Formats: sequence, C-alpha cells, structure tokens
Amino acid sequence: MKRSDAKSIAEIIGDFMQQEDIEATMLEHKALSMWAQVVGPGVNRLTTERYVDEGVITVKISSAALRNDLMLSRTAIINQLNQLVGKPVIREIIFR
Repeated sequence: MKRSDAKSIAEIIGDFMQQEDIEATMLEHKALSMWAQVVGPGVNRLTTERYVDEGVITVKISSAALRNDLMLSRTAIINQLNQLVGKPVIREIIFR
C-alpha cells in the first residue's frame, strides 16, 4: 500500500497534542514560568507558592500589602502573561 499523504514528525506531534488537549496545559505552564519575568525579581522573591490549573494561576504572597497591590494590577499581569505565551490561556489569577 502506497502512502501519498506522509506527515512530518512535527505535524504528528502537533496533531496529538491538540487531540489530547496537551497544548493548552503546556502553554499554561509556560505562562506560569514567565511569572518572574512579568512581576520582577522583588515580587517573585515574596512569592512562596504558585501553580496553574485550567487557566487559573494561584499564587501565595507573603506580604498582605503586596497582595493588595497585585490584585489591582491583576488584569495587566494576565494580559502580559498571555501575550508572552501567544494565546489567551490564563483567565484568572488568585492571590492568597
């Protein structure tokens, strides 16, 4: 049997990632890894825990005053993270 529609490895992996919804998860984790770049080293130092689940980043901040400041700039942080990733994968940030 002759194959006329051969695909490259990159296409096969891309198709698999889209089928299994792995691409969105990878992009979420990429956005999470960009956290320090977006908020800066000072804020990142006061971040004790962070994780992402279904487009929601949860961040534990050790300073209450900083937490309030970040809540005010939440939309800008989300926009910057999504812009760095290239797709709107982050929809919310929860500060604890």
